[in-house]
Amino acid sequence: MAHFAKIGMNGKVIGVLTMGNKDMLNADGVEDETVGQQWLERHNNWPAPMWIQTSYNTAAGKHRLGGTPLRGNYAGIGYTWDEDNNIFYPKSPYPSWVLNTTTASWHSPIGDAPDDLTAEEIAAETRYVWNEGTGAWDKTTPPA
Repeated sequence: MAHFAKIGMNGKVIGVLTMGNKDMLNADGVEDETVGQQWLERHNNWPAPMWIQTSYNTAAGKHRLGGTPLRGNYAGIGYTWDEDNNIFYPKSPYPSWVLNTTTASWHSPIGDAPDDLTAEEIAAETRYVWNEGTGAWDKTTPPA
């Protein structure tokens, strides 16, 4: 199966369709994104260039089965298509976070959460959460 994102205004993904691989074979019998785009235009009345192939097995710039990742992430409704960087990415979780275009994922402006929880904190389900107000990672433990 092949997956294509339907791109709307401002590069927003407004739908994702699945199609048979046979519907995107060129004259030489090779899968071709352009052939798939043309098929989708004919059958969905949406311009061919506004259909972009996406991979169900790609997330954060990696292919989960060890293959070649395609376009950063599997496109989801509400994701953004970044034509310049050839990636799909989700909405930023926080206004201060920065997009890494290599992994098509968002990161805090100060880096990943610390990895220094003690065994007792882990047992108590303590974790780090981003605090947008202070621009820092805070420890939090759920109420007992």
